[in-house]
Amino acid sequence: MDKAVCNHSTLVRKGRVFDLYAENITLPNGVTTEMEIIRHPGAAAIVALLDDRTVLLVHQYRHAVGGPIWEIPAGTLNPGEDPRRCAQRELAEETGYSASHFEPLAQITPLPAYSDERIHLFLATGLVRATQNLDEDELLSVHGVRVSRAIQMISDGKIQDAKSIAGLQLAAARFPGEKV
Repeated sequence: MDKAVCNHSTLVRKGRVFDLYAENITLPNGVTTEMEIIRHPGAAAIVALLDDRTVLLVHQYRHAVGGPIWEIPAGTLNPGEDPRRCAQRELAEETGYSASHFEPLAQITPLPAYSDERIHLFLATGLVRATQNLDEDELLSVHGVRVSRAIQMISDGKIQDAKSIAGLQLAAARFPGEKV
């Protein structure tokens, strides 16, 4: 399938994290239409293992969904930043842990209908205490949760965040000794 052709793109709003564009495009089938597109720099998210049975989750306030939700640690890429470097930075900032090993799990596109955001998922092991350094608008608490419990939280609807579900499910097969 060929790509669409962007006939015209207008910046509607420049945001702190992402920008909103209105675009007039011609689709591969010849149809011309208008779309709103969120241009996002991307992010990194981390399945951080304290040990073979325990993963770090954050319970973080998210205004858009009306309260706190369970997530794996994650953050937005800075301009030109390597995704692994972002994962290292965000793990320490959000959880107060650093890791000796980061293994790429996958890259996901959570909202392909209207955003170009890509999230790089990593498995982090060899955790040691570091300095937590939350942004002033980050309201979260860090919890060590058994891997089997985290997987159950997905089934129970307690974890609804897409990047967290993807990361935990992708990593679950790598957790030795856990029944998931």
